[in-house]
Amino acid sequence: MGRWIAFFAGSVRFVHPAARTTDVATVTIAQWRSIAAAVELLPDDSFDRPSTLPGWRVADLVAHLAMCASAPARWLAEPTPAKAEVDAAAYFLCLRGAADDVDARTRERARGKTPMELRADVRAAADELAAVVATTDSARVIPTRLAPMRFDDFLITRCVEGVVHGLDLDPPVTPDGPALKLVTKALLAALMVKAPGHTVEMRVPPFAAVQCVEGPRHTRGTPSNVVETDAVTWVQLATGRLGWSDVIGDGRLRASGERSDISGLLPLL
Repeated sequence: MGRWIAFFAGSVRFVHPAARTTDVATVTIAQWRSIAAAVELLPDDSFDRPSTLPGWRVADLVAHLAMCASAPARWLAEPTPAKAEVDAAAYFLCLRGAADDVDARTRERARGKTPMELRADVRAAADELAAVVATTDSARVIPTRLAPMRFDDFLITRCVEGVVHGLDLDPPVTPDGPALKLVTKALLAALMVKAPGHTVEMRVPPFAAVQCVEGPRHTRGTPSNVVETDAVTWVQLATGRLGWSDVIGDGRLRASGERSDISGLLPLL
């Protein structure tokens, strides 16, 4: 998708990375601070209970949170690649292939640790994230699990991980407006990469409206194919926490037009 994108009623403009890295950093760090605070409040006896993610205990989810927040520091310790090969949107669309490895490493990280140790891991990872963000050039290229990418693009993926897995906690960490806005746009960017086109307008008020899906271009008036939902529902739909039939059935998502069923494109990751 190139550099970061801003959305305005279906149009897209590109923003120079230097103009947005500080905001992304501030939002991402704040989200991880909120997660660390929420994990501190989890009762000890909850860690062995099933989490909201099938097959994972709460302890596994908490271990994964620490793994996500500590990833930038881990990759910064590796040799610097020559150039970036993916951006945030492309990264998200490649994550399925890494699922088994992520699952195995998460379980290994959680194995044998006490609730106190797992809480400390998340707290330390959040502190480490803030430290590396403060000292790293946004344009630096880092290796990642999938392919080299710019540090500022990888930081967007950390915000997405923070918001998505914060919502996985029980009780959930409700993201604040700036974090939810950033993640909404990032996942819409991934949708546009996966299904480029102008046939369907995907609306997530008040943050964004974009066009996707190959076919006739909509140019004026009311689009013939429209999908609309709120931001939290979009995040959970795009990441497989909710199904299309669930949110259509209870009214959280509205779809109109014969091409508006985009369930085959979801989840994105």
